[in-house]
Amino acid sequence: MASCKYDVFLSFRGEDTRDNFLSHLVVALQEKKIKTFIDEELTRGDQISPALVKAIEESMISVIIFSKNYASSKWCLDELVKILKCHKKNIQLVIPIFYNVDPSVVRNQTGSFKDAFVKHDKQFNKKMPEKVQKWRAVLTEASNLSGWDSNTTRPDAKLVKEITADILEKLEKLSAAISDSDGLIGLESHVEQVRSLLAIGLPDVRLVGIWGMGGIGKTTIAGVVFNQFSQKFEGKYFMANVREESEKCGGLVHLRNQVLSKLLGENFDIGTPKIPQYIRDRLQRMKVFIVLDDVNKYGQLEYFDGGLDRFGPGSRIIVTTRDKTILERYGTHRIYEVEGLNCNEALRLFCSCAFKENHCPEDLLKHSETAAHYAKGNPLALQVLGSSFHRKSKPDWVNTLNNLKRISDSDIYGVLKIGYDELSWEEKNLFLDIACFFNGDDREHVMWILNDDYYSVQYGLNVLVNKSLIKISYNKLQMHDLLQEMGREIVCQEFREKPEKRSRLWDHKDVCHVLEKNKEDSYSPAIFFGVGCKFGFDHFCQLVGNVCVNSNHVILGFYPCWNIGLSDGATVSFDFFIIPYQLVIGK
Repeated sequence: MASCKYDVFLSFRGEDTRDNFLSHLVVALQEKKIKTFIDEELTRGDQISPALVKAIEESMISVIIFSKNYASSKWCLDELVKILKCHKKNIQLVIPIFYNVDPSVVRNQTGSFKDAFVKHDKQFNKKMPEKVQKWRAVLTEASNLSGWDSNTTRPDAKLVKEITADILEKLEKLSAAISDSDGLIGLESHVEQVRSLLAIGLPDVRLVGIWGMGGIGKTTIAGVVFNQFSQKFEGKYFMANVREESEKCGGLVHLRNQVLSKLLGENFDIGTPKIPQYIRDRLQRMKVFIVLDDVNKYGQLEYFDGGLDRFGPGSRIIVTTRDKTILERYGTHRIYEVEGLNCNEALRLFCSCAFKENHCPEDLLKHSETAAHYAKGNPLALQVLGSSFHRKSKPDWVNTLNNLKRISDSDIYGVLKIGYDELSWEEKNLFLDIACFFNGDDREHVMWILNDDYYSVQYGLNVLVNKSLIKISYNKLQMHDLLQEMGREIVCQEFREKPEKRSRLWDHKDVCHVLEKNKEDSYSPAIFFGVGCKFGFDHFCQLVGNVCVNSNHVILGFYPCWNIGLSDGATVSFDFFIIPYQLVIGK
């Protein structure tokens, strides 16, 4: 995909929408700081301008507002041709909005669209009949994509609000995929290989595995494929971080309910291993596209999928994993192995991070080749390692290379830890806080929690970004799961057998164990209660009491509401976050 200059490109018929729906939508997008391209030209030439073509190519999402007179404009139709070309070639998303026009009118070119094509046929059919046929084809194709209908979502204020929220959610996912793909050389080739295995369009139901080491780009590839093709399916869902999420309170039960709720558009709370028959019947009639990302146990795959016959004809499931035997045990032979970068590709990626360009100074070429070798073709390791060398003097290069020599050939964690080891004390603590508690959280919220008079959290976040240890996308902190694993392992190594002595606790089992065991202890680590924790009512009150008594600093409120399920069936909902005073950076 070309460099994305715009978040959204708007295609519309000015006379229908410019002074009503469109103006309200543009204001709503601007309020959310969504960078939008809107063509303000009222007079146009015979063809769409090169600037307009470039704007389409440089947008992450194209929003098409189909209205009564949309098809009467050959410029709108030419825009649509270009938009769908970008949709197929890149990971650009297309969102159709049917404003005061039925989707079937667009799909079949009836009503006002039929009248428009009578005129187009007279003008073009003799000289350029293929042009008119192309217009008809793209209208049909676009109308089959998942979108919004003003006849079903009323009034306009509600429609604008829901469309804006939908665009914002899609932008967050898209920007993460694009950001991750920046370091993945040969992405188009990877995507083409997976697409070939998926064979979307055939009526069978199939599962495709993407297999490779951590940090190699499996999630990025799956995300790009999902963004390209998910709109062709009735139900779709990208379940990220299955391994990590399944270990939290509620585990696989919570995750499966989440998948079912997204696919079927209802809230489900099914606690039994077997899905009720009426839900199975609905799934068998639905064409779905599901990604299960980072599966590390066969039971996870079995629990989620339960047999390919569960889903309707044409359904597709992608599973990413580091363990090939999980896929083989399931019986799938459609497995794509993501291999590491070759020497030239690895050097290019390393140099892009170390020198911010694809080549390096002649006097550092040998050192760069040596450093890149330690990453073993792993894109994430190359990015972190390259960033750690950025702006270093030649003597510092030699010192860091000497440190790398102590790392075994197979130790990717050791390579990643080079970037962590070079952080200041405050920056290390910030990195560990994100790894243990705040991965995926809102930047402003994290800055509020960790705010300190003597240390700039914003500065620390900038350092972590520059070191390739985190990314910030649409104000969300994002840390690669391999880096998160490394951070949590660093905390576990503080006291391997005594979790109560560690600086941070995030696992609900460790939390319960520590709070029960150490009622009289004067020290409590930083604690985070995850979604879906279940306690008996008395036990729950006791745990909360222990926390409030033992923690040196307690923050209650201003945190997203968690539902704590009680074993007697009741549910307590409240804002809850706890972090001890001495662990707030700089205190």
